[in-house]
Amino acid sequence: MNGGGGASAAPTTENGAGGQQSQPLHQLKQALHIVYSPQSSNDDRKQAGAFLEAAKSEKEAPFHGFKLAHDKTLEPVVRHFGLLLLENAIRYSWPDYTVTESITVRNWILSLAENIDNNDPVYLRNKIAQLWVEVAKRMWDNEWLDMDELLVRLWDNAARQPNAAQRDLVLFILETLVDDVFNREDSVAGLRNTPLSKACFDVFTPLSVFDTYYPQREPSTVTRRGDDGWLVRLVRLLDEALEAGVNKDSEAEACSIKILSVLKACMGWSIPKAVSASKVVETVGRSLMVESTAVQMIATECLHTLFSKPFFEDDDFQSLVCPMYHSQTVDLLKNIFNWVRVDASDIDEERYLFLKKFSEMIANLGGFIEDRANSLPNELDLPGFLNLAFLISSHDSLAISIPALNLWTKILRSETLGQIDVVQPFTAQLLELATSRLIRYENMEEDSKIPSVVFLNEDLDTIPERHAFLGNYRRFCSSIVESITRRRPFEAFPFIMGNVDNTLGSLYASEPPFAFDRYKKNSMEFLRVDSQFSVVEAALKGYMKWADNNALEPVLDNNKEPLERNLETWCEQLLAKIFEDPMIKRRVIQLMVTFSTTALDNRPDLMLKILEHILLTRPAEYPANHGYTDALKELMNICTTEIQRLAMKMPDHLMVVYDQLQSKINEIAAGDGVDDRTKIAFHTFLFTINHRTKNIDPEIRKQRLESYIVPVKQGWSDPNLTEALRSFQGFCQLLGLDKVQEYLISRRVHEIPDFSNHPLDTEGQALQNELTEKFKTLPIRATKAFIAVSTEKLKRPSNAYNISCSLWHDAIPMILPNLLSFMSNAHGFHNPQNWQGLPLELQPVVKKILTDRFWQAGISTGSRDDFYENVTKTKTTMEGLASSIRGAIRMVRESCYSILWCMSRLDVHFYGLEELPGPLAMALFSDAHALSSHQMSILLNMTRYIIDDCPVPYRQHFLTPLLASLFTQVDAKVSGEWNELIEKGQISQGGEAQLAEEMKEESILRQLTYTAVLIVAGLLDPQRPGETNLANANMLPHLALPEMEASQSGEPTMREFILSSDVVLEPLILFCTHALRMRDSRCCGIIIRVFRSIVPEFRADRADIREFICREVLMAAVDSLHEDYFVDVQKDLAQLISTICLLYSPASQTPRNLLLSLPGITESKVDSCFKRLAVAQSTRHQRALFLELLDGLRGVPMSEKGKLPRASKQRAAVEKERRSQQQQQQQRYAEERQKSPDLGGVADMFA
Repeated sequence: MNGGGGASAAPTTENGAGGQQSQPLHQLKQALHIVYSPQSSNDDRKQAGAFLEAAKSEKEAPFHGFKLAHDKTLEPVVRHFGLLLLENAIRYSWPDYTVTESITVRNWILSLAENIDNNDPVYLRNKIAQLWVEVAKRMWDNEWLDMDELLVRLWDNAARQPNAAQRDLVLFILETLVDDVFNREDSVAGLRNTPLSKACFDVFTPLSVFDTYYPQREPSTVTRRGDDGWLVRLVRLLDEALEAGVNKDSEAEACSIKILSVLKACMGWSIPKAVSASKVVETVGRSLMVESTAVQMIATECLHTLFSKPFFEDDDFQSLVCPMYHSQTVDLLKNIFNWVRVDASDIDEERYLFLKKFSEMIANLGGFIEDRANSLPNELDLPGFLNLAFLISSHDSLAISIPALNLWTKILRSETLGQIDVVQPFTAQLLELATSRLIRYENMEEDSKIPSVVFLNEDLDTIPERHAFLGNYRRFCSSIVESITRRRPFEAFPFIMGNVDNTLGSLYASEPPFAFDRYKKNSMEFLRVDSQFSVVEAALKGYMKWADNNALEPVLDNNKEPLERNLETWCEQLLAKIFEDPMIKRRVIQLMVTFSTTALDNRPDLMLKILEHILLTRPAEYPANHGYTDALKELMNICTTEIQRLAMKMPDHLMVVYDQLQSKINEIAAGDGVDDRTKIAFHTFLFTINHRTKNIDPEIRKQRLESYIVPVKQGWSDPNLTEALRSFQGFCQLLGLDKVQEYLISRRVHEIPDFSNHPLDTEGQALQNELTEKFKTLPIRATKAFIAVSTEKLKRPSNAYNISCSLWHDAIPMILPNLLSFMSNAHGFHNPQNWQGLPLELQPVVKKILTDRFWQAGISTGSRDDFYENVTKTKTTMEGLASSIRGAIRMVRESCYSILWCMSRLDVHFYGLEELPGPLAMALFSDAHALSSHQMSILLNMTRYIIDDCPVPYRQHFLTPLLASLFTQVDAKVSGEWNELIEKGQISQGGEAQLAEEMKEESILRQLTYTAVLIVAGLLDPQRPGETNLANANMLPHLALPEMEASQSGEPTMREFILSSDVVLEPLILFCTHALRMRDSRCCGIIIRVFRSIVPEFRADRADIREFICREVLMAAVDSLHEDYFVDVQKDLAQLISTICLLYSPASQTPRNLLLSLPGITESKVDSCFKRLAVAQSTRHQRALFLELLDGLRGVPMSEKGKLPRASKQRAAVEKERRSQQQQQQQRYAEERQKSPDLGGVADMFA
C-alpha cells in the first residue's frame, strides 16, 4: 500500500510505514507552526500553506492525519489539520480504496472516537463525529455491519465513566447521520439512500414495534444492539436530564438540547408507533416546562416537526395528538405561553423566537381539529384549546399572531367546525380583533411606539417583505369577518356597523380638528376609517355568499328585507356626513359603490343618490400642501373609476334615467376645471350604459355607440396623421418633441449637475405645456378609453361581446397601421441614433431623460408618498421638463399597448388580419433593445396576453414572427444587461447613492428576467390552461370571416407548436441557456424545470437540438453548479445534468466528452457514473451521482449550506473555542520566538 504511483491518497498502515513516516510528520508540524506563528513572514506563511494543501493529496495523507489527530500532546489546531487530511481522503479518494484500505481508515476513526474525553475541544470532537458519519454513509449496511453495536458501546461507556464527551459524540453522530440521510440533499447519502434509511429505521425503532405491528418485515443486514432502539435510549436520557433539573448554562441544559436536536431530526421520518412506544411526546412535552428558553425552543421545534407530518393513522392520532387537547395539557400550554413574556420596548430575542415557533406548533395542532372534525373524541377540551388559539392570535406581535389567525380562518370556513357551539362564543372577540388588525400598519410612522409596529420593524427589514406579510395578515382578518358574516349575517352586521358609527363619531375626539395646512395623507384618522370600512367590505362578501346559498329559502326573506333596509338607511346617513379629508371621502365613495353593486343592487334609488354624490364631489383645493393635492387627485380619479363600476354592474337601472343623466353629465363636463381625462371618463360612462344595458332598442343602441366611435375612426384615418407618422421627425412634430432637441442643446443640459434644482425658464415651461396640449389632439386616449370599456369583463359568448365585435370590426384595420407607427416611433425615440444632429455629449443625457422615475419598494429612499410629493415639487424644474418628455412618450407607448391588448380580446377580428403579424412584430421589437428594463417588462407583459389569447388555428401564422422576434430581443436585452451589471459590480467604486441606484437596476433586471422566463414556462407548460378554441362561438353571421375555421381536436397544443417551429425554438432555447447562468435563483430554477420538461422531446430525433443541449446547456448547468451563488438550485441543476446524460448518452458522446474535459474528472469516474446512472431507481439517486462526480467543482455544497443555520448558538460557541485555542497557541509561539523561524530544515518542502 505504501509503494507505487497514483494520485489517490491511499491509507498507509502504521506497521507498513516504519520509521520513514516521522520525517513527513515533522515537516507537517513545522509547516503548521509557520502558518500559525505571528512571527512568520507572509511569504513563508504562503509557502507553508501551499505545502499543507499539497500534503492532502499525498498517498500517506490519511495515515499522517491519523497520527497527528491521535497525538494528544500536539496543539489542537495541529490535530484538527490531521482530521482535515482524513476528511479529504474520505471525500475524494474513497472510491479508489480497496476494502482493506477503507477498513483501515474506518478503524483509525473508531480509534479516535474511543479516545475522546472532556479535555478535547468541542470542534475536534465534532470533526471526528463528522468523519464517522462520512465513513458510515459509504460503508454502513455494506462492509460495516456492527456500527450500532459500536455506538451503543460508546454510549454505555460514557454513562459508566462518566464521559460526557463520548456521549455528545454519539449524539452528534446520530443527528448528523439522520440529517444527511433524511433531511438534507447529501450526495453521498443519496447514492445509498435505500439501505441507509432502512438501517436507520432498524436501529432507532424499538424492537417491540416491529414485532407487534410489522412482523413480516424483512430486516436490514446491519447488526442491531439491544431491543430498545435509539428513540428509547434518547428519551430515557432526556428524562434523566429533566429529573436532574434543567437550569440555564447547566450540564443538564446542554445535554437536553443535544438530545432534543437528535429527536427533532428523527420526527419527520420515524414510525409514529415507534414515537408513541418510546413516549417521545410525553417527555418532550415535559421539556417545555423547564426554565431554559433554549430547551423550550428545541422541544417546540421537535413537536412542531412531528405535528407537521402529512398524515397519521387513527390509532396514531389517538396516541400522539389527542393527549395534546386534554384539559391538563391545554392548561399547561396556556401557562407556558403566558409565562414567556416579551416586551416590545425591550425584546428578548430568544424568548421572542420561542413564542413564534410555539405559535406555529399550536397552529399545526389546530390543523388536526379541522382535518378530523368528524372523528374527534368527546373528552377533548376544545373550548380550552380554542381559547389558547385566540390568546395567541391576540398577541401584539403579528408574527406570533399570524399562525393562530390562519388557524381561525380554517376553523370558521369549515362546514363542520364553523357551526359548532364551542366556536360561537369567540365570534364577537374575533370581529373585534380583525377590526383592530385590519389597519394598514405599513402606512404608520416607522418610529411609532405602538407595540405591533415595533415588533413588525423587528421582524421584517425590507418594505417588500413587510407588504407581503401584511397582505397575508389582512387577508386572514378579512376571511374571519367574511366567514362569520356568512354564518350569522343578522347578528354580525349590527355589531360591525355599530363599531363603524362609534369610530366615525369620535374620529377627531383626541386630535385637533381637520386643517389644510397640517394635512397628512395617511393620518391615523384615515387609517382607522379605512380599517372599519375594510371590515364592512369583508362582511359584504360574506353576506353575498350567504344570500347565494340561501336564495331559495323564502323563510329567510323575513330577516333579509329589514337588514337591507337598515343598511340602505345607514348608507344614506353616511352619504350625508361631511368629511374634509379627501382620503376619507375616497373610501366613503368606494364603500358606497360596493354596497350598491352587491348587497343593495336591487335598490336603484340608493344607487342614484350615490351617483349624484360622486358627480357633485368637488372638494376645495389647497395647492400649498402637496400631500393634500395628491390626495385630491386620487379622489377625483376614484370618482371616475367608481361611476364606471356602477355603469358596468347596473346599466339597466341607469338606462331608466339616461336622458337626465346625460344632461347632467354634459353640464358638468362643460364647466370650468374639468380636464380632458375626466371628460373622456364621463363619455365612457354613458357609452358603457348603452353598451351593457338590455333595456334599449338595438337601433338606438347602435346609433349612440357609433356616435362615440365615429370620431375615433376619423381621427385615425386623418391623412395628415398618416403622413406625419411616415417619419420619425413627423412623429416628433406630432407630439411637440421636435423642439426638445433644440432646447436641450441651447441650454447645455449636459452641464447641469442636478436637474431637480435647476428652475425651468419661460420657454421651457411653454414647451412643457405644449407637450401636454399636443397629446390631447391625438386619437390615442379616446381610443384607449372606449375600446377598454368595450372589452372589459366580457364573457364569450354574450350579446355584449357580439356588440363589441360589430362595433370595432371595421375600426381595427383602420386604426392598426397608424397605431403600429406610433408604437414603432415611440420605441425608436429611446434610441439616441434616431436623434439626428444630437451632439455626442448629449446622448447620455437623452438616456437619463428617458429613464422613468418610479418608486421601488424596499430600495427607493423615502416612502411612496414622499416620492410623489417630490415629483410634484420638481414640476417647474428641468427635471419636471424631463418628466414631461418621457411622460409623453410613455403615454403613447403604453396606450398603444393597452389598445393592442383590447383588440386581441376581440379574437379573429384582430388575429384574422392576414398581413398583421410581420408589421406587429417589427413595431414591437425592432427598437425594443433601446428600452429600459422596466419598460421592456411592461412590453413583455402586454405581449404575453396577446400570445395567450391567440386562437389555435392562427398560431402558426400569427405567433411565429412575433415569438421569434420576442425571444431574439429578450435574449439580447436580458443577457446584455446581466453582463453589464456583473461588470459594474466588479469595478464599482461609487458611494451610497450609486449603490442604491445599482440595487434598483438589479431589482428591475430581476423583474424583467422573471417576466421573460414566465413567458417561456407558460408557453411550454404541458398542462397549459385554455387550450381550446372559441373562434366561431356564437359569432354574428355577418361577421364571420372565411378564414375562421373551428379548431379540430387534432390541433397542436402551444407546446407542440413551439417545439415544432425551428424559427421560434432556436432563439427560445438560446435564451434559456443563457438564463441558466443569470444570477437569479428563482428564474434559474424555472428554466431548469423547463429544460427537464423538453429534454425528453428530442431523445429520438432532432439531432441538432440534441447536440446543442448536450454541449451548451450541459456546460451552462455545470458552470452554474460551480458557482456558490446557485447553491439553492444545486439539486435542480444536478437533476438536469443527470437527465441530459441519461437520455442523450446512448445517442451522443458529447456529454461524456464534455465531462471528461473538466479538471479532475477521469475516464473511470465518468464511466462508473454513467453505469450507475443507467440502473438508478430514483431521481435523488440520479442527481446524487453527479453531485458526487462534480463534488470538487461545485460551489458550497447544499448539504453544507443546510448545516450553517442549525444550532447556530452552539456552533458559534464551538467556533469561539477553536479561535481561542489558536490565539493561545499563537501567543505561546510569539513568546518563544522573536524572529522568523529558521527554514533550513524545511527547505525541501517548497522545492
